[in-house]
Amino acid sequence: MTYLKRYYSDKIKFNLLPNKVLVVYGPRQVGKTTMVNNFLKTYSGKVYQSTGENADLKNILESSSFSKIIPFFAGYDLVVIDEAQKVKNIGQSLKIIVDQIKNIRVLATGSSSFDLANKIGEPLVGRQRIIKLFPLAVMELIENYGRMYVQENLGNLLVFGSYPEVILAKSFKEKRNILTLIRDAYLFKDILELENIKNSEKILSLLKLIALQIGKEVSLQELGNSLEMSKNTVERYLDLLEKTFIIKRVFGFSRNLRKEITKTSRFYFLDNGIRNAVISNFNDLDSRDDVGMLWENFLFVERMKKREYKQIFANQYFWRTWDKKEIDLVEERDGRLFGYEFKWRPKKTNPPADWLKAYPEAEYKVITPENYLNFVS
Repeated sequence: MTYLKRYYSDKIKFNLLPNKVLVVYGPRQVGKTTMVNNFLKTYSGKVYQSTGENADLKNILESSSFSKIIPFFAGYDLVVIDEAQKVKNIGQSLKIIVDQIKNIRVLATGSSSFDLANKIGEPLVGRQRIIKLFPLAVMELIENYGRMYVQENLGNLLVFGSYPEVILAKSFKEKRNILTLIRDAYLFKDILELENIKNSEKILSLLKLIALQIGKEVSLQELGNSLEMSKNTVERYLDLLEKTFIIKRVFGFSRNLRKEITKTSRFYFLDNGIRNAVISNFNDLDSRDDVGMLWENFLFVERMKKREYKQIFANQYFWRTWDKKEIDLVEERDGRLFGYEFKWRPKKTNPPADWLKAYPEAEYKVITPENYLNFVS
């Protein structure tokens, strides 16, 4: 199978440090294991590699016993544990390894934020580096295929997204089948396993409602009423969906205008293909009435990938007033504000007067199919 080079493919070795843990996490099926295995082909040290589903490994790590853990891993230069979130108290076990075995390196992958169940962060304070891997970013597609590929396949990216297997699929039918499989077999696996939730139907229904409100403020109370669930349960499910890299929540921005909306949220899917799989709509752009939503979701997530990979540190918000003046994305970087409006069909768009008045020093730019490549790559 063709291997698609990832942004971190050549950077793993520089992030693997003695007596530190490198955590690679992101959604299921985005290529974490493939990237790690390709790196291991070039690694010359002695490697222990297994998965958190290995019963023998789990018994050793979950014992938190020095007398079991240290002899088991002594002698290895690198320990690689895939799906590490399957191991209870994984953070404490990895701390024992990197604290007690001289010069050892650890690489752990996971498909949910480890704090979802394992609280990896606290035991490994000062001992870890984190890499987040997403579906293929536009900047990665450009490196693999060139800018023209992205331009020619923009419509496909909006409809089918950019999971590696989807990108490599030869036909639209194959792309649909892969996304349907991800939706049905993988999407809720971590939530159902880690949180002991019995039925994914409510979660899927919740996601469908979110999918139809891309770029709009979402009321948790209204979602709860529609699904016959409490607002607190909706909040919990949304939190789990974010921690398992299915959606991303964004809050409203405000500094000083009383009429700015701040208490509602917007949600985006981390992949357009998954969003369309949730609503079972893979029609091409010419026969859809939600192209604006697809464009906004695509740009928001691609910009997020760029910031994550390039380490552009920024807070992200949307901006909207009660009288419906809005800006799709506001980035707060280095004490400055940057407003971005996403338009599928280019037209002259001026920044809202209230925005200019409240934030006269802020920058403002409209992102269209004609100028988006620099914005996301």
